[in-house]
Amino acid sequence: MLTMTDVLRARRLLAPHLPPTPAWSYPLLDEAAGRTLVLKHENTQPTGAFKVRGALNLLLTERGERGEHGEHGEHGEHGEHGEHDGGPAPIVTYSTGNHARGIAYAARAARREATIVMPIKTAEFKVRAVQALGARVELCGDDMGDAEARAHELAAEHGLRLVSPGDEPALIAGVATAYLELFEQHPGLDTVVVPVGSGTGAAAACIVANAVSPSTKVIAVQSEQAPAAHDSWHAGRCLRRPNTTRVDGLATGRGFEGPQAILRAHLHDFVLVSDDDIDGARRLLARRAHTQAEGAGAAALAAVQRYPGLAGTHVGVIVTGGNATEDELAR
Repeated sequence: MLTMTDVLRARRLLAPHLPPTPAWSYPLLDEAAGRTLVLKHENTQPTGAFKVRGALNLLLTERGERGEHGEHGEHGEHGEHGEHDGGPAPIVTYSTGNHARGIAYAARAARREATIVMPIKTAEFKVRAVQALGARVELCGDDMGDAEARAHELAAEHGLRLVSPGDEPALIAGVATAYLELFEQHPGLDTVVVPVGSGTGAAAACIVANAVSPSTKVIAVQSEQAPAAHDSWHAGRCLRRPNTTRVDGLATGRGFEGPQAILRAHLHDFVLVSDDDIDGARRLLARRAHTQAEGAGAAALAAVQRYPGLAGTHVGVIVTGGNATEDELAR
């Protein structure tokens, strides 16, 4: 289980790379919601989403363990995660978008080669954004499950460092720096509402809230069309569920054990919203808070709108990303 020591270490590591993101309220949005909302603007990150925090923490930590130029670290001859041709192994991961872009950005900063497996239907601009950061993209399969299977194959065949989107403690510790900022910027929040794909964001929020604001409730939200993490939390074990959502950032078909263990210990509640609810929240953010959010970035507001009794009067809403597709913008 991660601790605040891990989060504070991540903040020190990330400080030269990522400034704190804004956390503001908007009177017209408060009027629509019937309460005070604080939007944490992770859509202002250089990759357009919060995932870059975890990716940078993971890869910069691994670089530090080996030394700046890939020397052997404290984990023995081959290092904790293995080596490739005398240096740290290239990375392979799988993603529908924001995790991919975060890993590509971090790999460039850490001088690591990276391959990202993405479903064939991934929006072209998301593929190009990853390639522009220097990573290799392989398109494979219809969904995240197919992409995950291919990433495992590549790791086994070529000795690559497989990075899970969820089951990497350093990812969660890096993401948690966003919630540490939020509580420092706005102490005394009644509730923080967090969208869930793999669950790293909600797990990170739980760790920080438990340490610095234990009276604050953390509520997770996922799409009804991809309820694997939601159902896993309610069942107390990781499950697989159909994944038919059009919201890329929430499009996971299974629970991830690392985040789920933290959620089981600290999460207050986990709710579902529809994809249409999320589109409505994106429109509200655009009109009343001049904020462009992708689907996952609007899911927290959608939950506040759908379940007003859960939220309280002073609510942190995490706008996890702004990388809306052309289809999302059209809707």
